[in-house]
Amino acid sequence: MTVQRTGAWGAAIQRGEGAFSWWRYSAFIVVAFVLMLMLTLYVWSHVRMTQLEYKTAAELNRKEQLLDEQRKLKMEVATLKSRKRIEAIARDTLNMTFPEQDQVIIVK
Repeated sequence: MTVQRTGAWGAAIQRGEGAFSWWRYSAFIVVAFVLMLMLTLYVWSHVRMTQLEYKTAAELNRKEQLLDEQRKLKMEVATLKSRKRIEAIARDTLNMTFPEQDQVIIVK
């Protein structure tokens, strides 16, 4: 048995056993929407994880470069503080000499 009703524009809407029912497919639409949302979240999380892995690798590389630079700077500081170097600069560049015995005053 089929019942027809006139819609807003005068078109006939069928109701009954053979008619298209939105209620029957609404559950499918909701499930499809939820699955699409879950898939989108899954893909987004993997993309974000990949971005973070690249950032982590770049920062670890930068850390190694900074540690290498620190080692070089420590070596340079040790070289610049060398007594032999300072003594050579004082003698050659500044024309300094060691004090004579009578020029030394010991303060107690």
